[in-house]
Amino acid sequence: MRIRSIFLVLGLLAAQGALADAYKWTDDDGIVHFSDRPQPGAIRVDLGETKRPRPAATRRTASSAPASTDSDTAEPAGPFRYESLEVASPAPEQTLWNIEGALTISLALTPGLQPGHQVRAYYDGNARMVQGTSFELEEVYRGVHNIQAEVLDATGKLMIRSRPNRFYVQQNTVIVR
Repeated sequence: MRIRSIFLVLGLLAAQGALADAYKWTDDDGIVHFSDRPQPGAIRVDLGETKRPRPAATRRTASSAPASTDSDTAEPAGPFRYESLEVASPAPEQTLWNIEGALTISLALTPGLQPGHQVRAYYDGNARMVQGTSFELEEVYRGVHNIQAEVLDATGKLMIRSRPNRFYVQQNTVIVR
């Protein structure tokens, strides 16, 4: 019963722009109710002003790391900061067909890669240094795979890390008779 009341409150809060007033009362069984219509013994609830939430920043921190060490930190080495890093291609949960073992990875980095900074990619948990924000992986065969990327400054300190991106590779089977 308590969960039902919580959902009712959340529904009222979500629709508060459409509601003029909200009322709260407790019935004889001790259950709290909310409504947009006044009831005997109900108290008017002030829903406040409706404000749209701002989108969350896309900056990734070290908490999403596949493996981290004490020297890894999400704080940049100096005043420069990257705003976002995402694996643009392949898309999350994308299924790729017949890629013949070679896959081009594209990263979306804002602002662009700075001089002296390096990109480290994790393909199925194995780290490798790559050149730039677009690179090719070899030996990507059928199955479920994960890719994640991070940018390191010239001293090797972590600047930003993307979320892990899972994708699938399918290969047609040719039956030879």
